[in-house]
Amino acid sequence: MDERLSELLAVFFAAGKPLAAAELAKGLELEEDAVIRRVQQLEKLLADGGYGVALEEVAGGWRLIVHPRFVDRVQKALRPRPPRLSAAALEVLAIVAYHQPITRPEIEAMRGKNSDAVLEGLEERGLVEVVGEKPVVGRPRLFGTTRKFLEVFGLGSLAELPPLDEAPRLLLRD
Repeated sequence: MDERLSELLAVFFAAGKPLAAAELAKGLELEEDAVIRRVQQLEKLLADGGYGVALEEVAGGWRLIVHPRFVDRVQKALRPRPPRLSAAALEVLAIVAYHQPITRPEIEAMRGKNSDAVLEGLEERGLVEVVGEKPVVGRPRLFGTTRKFLEVFGLGSLAELPPLDEAPRLLLRD
């Protein structure tokens, strides 16, 4: 591996989060086109799993992940625990994801239940955030999902969410 790609790999390793081409270009003092070419070269180099890692395009950038060939082995070694969300948290998160931007009263009207504590918990986990205020009397806060939501669920964008009619079946599967 040449030094330019080693440098890029080191940046992805240290970042621990998706990095956009603009961030990489600024940090590496390169043009965005040059960064994209290097990222593509690095993706090809890592594609066969020879280094145990791969690049994944997610949330408007790229991040370093365990190569799919080694996921089972890594899971056995580390026994990672996926984030646990209650049924109520999943319900509110789904409502926000599919109907954003949305106010708390609108969420509660859909659920038929108070959602203050659930929304607060999702905000603390960084999965939802206040994205503005609705231009009506009282100016209620509008909620939307975050970049971390995309990362946690492995989505490149909200357009990759399953169709709304399939979502309940996906949540109910074991």
